Amino acid sequence: MAEEVPKSKRRIRKESLKAKLDRMLNEYKNVLICSVDNVGSNQMQKVRIALRGKAELLMGKNTLFRKVVREHIQTNPQLEALLPHIWGNIGFVFTNFDLKVVREMVLKNKVPAAAKSGTLAPTDVFIPPGPTGLDPGQTAFFQALNIGTKIARGSIEIINQVHLIRKGEKVTSSHVALLTKLDIKPFFYGIVVLRVYEGGSVYEAEVLDLNPADLYAKFFAGVRKISALSLAIGYPTIASLPHILGNGFRKLLAISLATSYEFKEAKMFKDAAASGASAAAAAPASSGSGAAAPKAEAAAPKEEPEEEEDLGLGGGLFGDD
Repeated sequence: MAEEVPKSKRRIRKESLKAKLDRMLNEYKNVLICSVDNVGSNQMQKVRIALRGKAELLMGKNTLFRKVVREHIQTNPQLEALLPHIWGNIGFVFTNFDLKVVREMVLKNKVPAAAKSGTLAPTDVFIPPGPTGLDPGQTAFFQALNIGTKIARGSIEIINQVHLIRKGEKVTSSHVALLTKLDIKPFFYGIVVLRVYEGGSVYEAEVLDLNPADLYAKFFAGVRKISALSLAIGYPTIASLPHILGNGFRKLLAISLATSYEFKEAKMFKDAAASGASAAAAAPASSGSGAAAPKAEAAAPKEEPEEEEDLGLGGGLFGDD
């Protein structure tokens, strides 16, 4: 009888990982697809501890993940939506808990890290003004990077704030050397949630930041656009129906006000229009007496000042006539 060949450690790890993935796909309904670039094992363990009881984090080979997911598609066809997103340095967080809460717990665990040459900057990097603690002999290094400096109290001092690296730019060796000299760790690395699998759909993780008010606003903005398009092309829809009825009622009301035709809904408007017209007609009559007096005063000619009478006291200055 042939002896059974013992399994290698690699094969044992694969079988263990496959069993875990099988269990999680059967047990959990939702999955967070995460990027784990520049994340160490110690940081990963802290995330696992924080998620304990609410979710599970699983890392492994993408080829094995694809194989297991394809096997489960036969019983759960919705899992096919996961396949296009299994690539790169990613991990999976399986959960049945509130997705927004789990995502916040995953993103909360970040550690400061030094810049590495050749990587893309995840954020903008600024160097604050002030003393650097470096001796004046290293001034040429700052001049090569076009950073304005001065010598103060025997050390180099940066004059103005410097925007050293922009978000998305590649970090160069000069950037790394300067940040190392200044002992600045500009980046914070952690697990980044890229996408969310929920109920057979995969969407961007930023959707979890939307509150009910944002969702209502986006929905009604779409309804308004559909309604405007329907009215413009003359094609009635449920969205444009209230506007069509409103426009029709306004036209009927205008006809009723302009003619003797009357219907129940227009009676209130016709009565209001009639009372407004009668009030406008009565206003000049009631104020007629008060307005007549100012007009009469305005019509009366102004009295001219009377000339002084000649009292016969003499003519001119020398007594002549």
